[in-house]
Amino acid sequence: MAKGDKPSFYERSILPRLISCSCGSEAVGKLRAKVTPLARGRVLELGIGAGANLPFYDPAKVTSVLAVEPSEALRGRARAACPEGLSLTILNAAAETLPFDDGEFDTVVCTFTLCSVAGPGQALAEARRVLNKGGRLLFCEHGLSPDRGVARWQARWEPLWKRMAGGCHLTRPVLPGIVDAGFQIETRDSRYMRGAPKIAGWCEWGVASPA
Repeated sequence: MAKGDKPSFYERSILPRLISCSCGSEAVGKLRAKVTPLARGRVLELGIGAGANLPFYDPAKVTSVLAVEPSEALRGRARAACPEGLSLTILNAAAETLPFDDGEFDTVVCTFTLCSVAGPGQALAEARRVLNKGGRLLFCEHGLSPDRGVARWQARWEPLWKRMAGGCHLTRPVLPGIVDAGFQIETRDSRYMRGAPKIAGWCEWGVASPA
């Protein structure tokens, strides 16, 4: 959708529900639970969506959660999903142009977001900029499969998939993009998500810090 265009009925009413269901599934939740509880201090979440990460934050370790989310419908869902005791602020902003000062956050959480942002490299560069010394990036993303046969099918399906799934890409590599943005990987793991088609199910997660 071009800047300034009004969202279509599908984008306003149907897509947020699809995102809530798919990104809030049990299988996705199990992957979120591997990284989100590691957040501490002042946290920034990129693309909070409908708030599927919110139940996994530990209020005893997290001072506050600030989040950016360009979808008005998803911002409303996320606010409604916020558990008691968690300080949450959601801004209408894009991950590629964060309205925050350098070194403002202790943790940046990025889960199932890089597949759909317009500029994943810029979003990661911004994440690095706003992290303070000793800060960490917690990531869990789906992307390009290491299996050539699956990757070929990802490329074939991607044009249609993007139209149906709000710009979600199937062929974006996860770890290379994080490293190219100036992070060093501290821990990582990967596998196909259980119950998901392989073209959309290759996931990588872990912890990274500014190099």
